[in-house]
This record gives sequence, structure tokens and C-alpha cells, in this order.
Amino acid sequence: MIRRPEIQKIVNGYDDLRIAVLGSHSALEIMDGAKDEGLDTIVFCQKGRETPYQRFDRIADEIKILKKFSEMSSTKNQKMLRDTNTIIVPHRSLTAYLGYNVIENSLKVPIFGNRALFQAEERNNKKNQYYLLKKAGIKYPKIFKNPKDINKPAIVKVQEKKRKLERAFFTVSSFSDYKKKSESKIKQGIISKNDLKNAVIEQLAIGTYLNFNYFHTPISKNVDFLGIERRLQTNIHDYNALPAKQQLELDIDIQNIEVGHTPASIRESLLEKVITMGDKFVAAVKKEYSPGIIGPFSLQSVITKDLELLYMMYHLGFQEILSLQQLALIQNISMVKLLVLDVELPWKLKKHMKMTL
Repeated sequence: MIRRPEIQKIVNGYDDLRIAVLGSHSALEIMDGAKDEGLDTIVFCQKGRETPYQRFDRIADEIKILKKFSEMSSTKNQKMLRDTNTIIVPHRSLTAYLGYNVIENSLKVPIFGNRALFQAEERNNKKNQYYLLKKAGIKYPKIFKNPKDINKPAIVKVQEKKRKLERAFFTVSSFSDYKKKSESKIKQGIISKNDLKNAVIEQLAIGTYLNFNYFHTPISKNVDFLGIERRLQTNIHDYNALPAKQQLELDIDIQNIEVGHTPASIRESLLEKVITMGDKFVAAVKKEYSPGIIGPFSLQSVITKDLELLYMMYHLGFQEILSLQQLALIQNISMVKLLVLDVELPWKLKKHMKMTL
């Protein structure tokens, strides 16, 4: 892990601020918020995927086109970013295309947030999301550590074999059902035996799935509750909308590939639980990954028929808050005010501080 004093030495030489993003995921929203705060931006695009950023050139001051996204972390580009007082605002695609090893050990450019937390999202990490939820005292579905123990409907959370970013989740009702479906998916080349060994098997929670979005910054005692959204996933989303008779007539594999989000709301009587869970999670992460969460995060949850909230997973940073919630976050909360208390302190941004505080 890159030592904090190394980053502090870099930012001590900054006399201004520019925002850098990798051109994917939620880069447009991040840059739009940066421009609202009067900050310059640079976006790194992979050749063939630059059109959206060229079309929205109002928010992209500089567009750098690369052969591969991974070139963003080249020695040349890192020096350019440091020389231009740039901070990287991460999202899920940054970790996907650059990799944890690069971000943690060789990307010597200031990053918004706590870079030690990125790997906590991975289910095979020792201090992963389940570990953090348990430490926070937040209830989550039962985990079947051995497939032979499956005695209730469960969901097998495994990634695709070829597209590592995509989910190949499937539901099972027993060990025999697990064996039948997993063997079929391995034979079809959808999943691998190795990935299946690392899969998490959760008891299937029946209810309404919602993502609760929050924001935490050390300059505030409160954890801000930003809003709620739901995932749009193909092909399961509209398959579920078909009448049961048509579903039985179709012989297709169901997948959970995320393609978008849609805003949602919740009855006010449940907000007490939602806000409390956000507070508890932030407190737990602060103890396990000091100085804790800096920036936005999301708790994916399900509300049962008994109005009980179960938490399935969390997402850190600009990873899950993709739609109206993220846009509101960046536009309505002073971005610079939050950036100056990044984990990689201290910032010398007095000019921007006067503008925003």
C-alpha cells in the first residue's frame, strides 16, 4: 500500500485543483459536478469509447484517448496528473480496469477517498462486506458455507467466466439443485469451477430490493442520507414482468447484468431504520479501515413482508450511486468542501475553501 506521507508530500505542492476520471461508469456525472464547482476536468477514454465525452465537451476540459484504459496509470500520465494539481475521483470502472494492485501500490496520484477500502467490496476479502455488516450489528441473510447445507431457497453469487465484471448469479433450492445448475453452467462456459469455489451462497431473501445511498465526510458528525434507487438488470428485469405461463414456455438462461438504475422512495416510517443503519455502518468501517468511509456509499437491501430490513452488500464511492442521487450529491453538496478532507491530507486549497466554506 502506498504510504500516506508520499501522497501528503505530493498534495502539499498543489496550489490548485483539477479532477480526473476514467471515461466509464459515472464519469459524466462526476465531471458535471466538478464544473458546477468551477473545477477543471480531464477524462481518460479508451479508443472507441470516447464519443459521449466528446459530445458533452462542456464538462470535459481535456479528453485523453488511450489504446487501453490501463494506460491511465502509466508513469508519463501519473507525472502529468501530479504536475497539473490533479486528484482522481474513483468509480467501479477504475478498480476494474486498473486493478487493485496498481491503485494500492503504484498509482501515486491523490485519490478522493480511502484507497484501502476498495478491496473490502470483494466477497473473498477477509474483512469484506459481510465482516463489516456483522461488526456494525446489521442483519444480513444467512450464508451457506457448504453447498450441502442448502435447505432453503438460496442465491449463488458467482461471477461470469469470461466477463469478470458481470454476474452469473443463480437460485437453488437444495444441494441437488445446486449441483445440477452449477454443472450445467460450467458445461456451458458461463462460470468456472474455480469461481464457483469462491462463490457466496446466501439464503434467498424475498421482498422489495432497494439501494440506500449515503454520504460521509469527516467535517460532519452526521451521515447524510441521499436517496434511494433500484437496479435495472437484464435479462431478469423484464422476464419477471411476463405472465407465469409465458415464463414457463421460454427456455432461456436468466442473468443479472446491471444496465441502469431507477429512482425509488420508501415509506417515512422506515426511514429511522435506514438512517440508523447508515450511522452504524460508518462507525464500524472507521474502526476497521481508519479513517473510514470518505465519500458516497450504498447499502443494498431488501424489505421483507414483515417490514424487516436485511442488508445484502455495500458499495463504496462512486460505484453504485449512478442516477439522480449521484447527480444531486455532486451538485448540491460542495465537492471541494469534501475533497479537502480526503484521507490523503493535507490540502493547500485556500482559494477553493474560501469559495465554498
